[in-house]
Amino acid sequence: MQEILDYLKGGGERLDSEIAAATGLSLAKVRQRVKALQARGAVMVCRSIRYKDGKEIDGVLCRVAGYVPPAAPGRKSKAHAPAKAASAD
Repeated sequence: MQEILDYLKGGGERLDSEIAAATGLSLAKVRQRVKALQARGAVMVCRSIRYKDGKEIDGVLCRVAGYVPPAAPGRKSKAHAPAKAASAD
């Protein structure tokens, strides 16, 4: 189960099929382990239906519960800068 948590922390929200491909586990085993992690409150899941080449793909989106990834490097928007206080004369 730890390999699933590590993968989700490194890559963010992922489909169960993406987790299976990256970890080398079968899709059934990933779904079983994700269900156990969800019961412990370690991951959040939701059902997702996507379409690829006109074919419906039913999957489960998974992400680590309560995990906030570190801020990306680089310049930040000035929109978050605190406003300057107006001086009273």
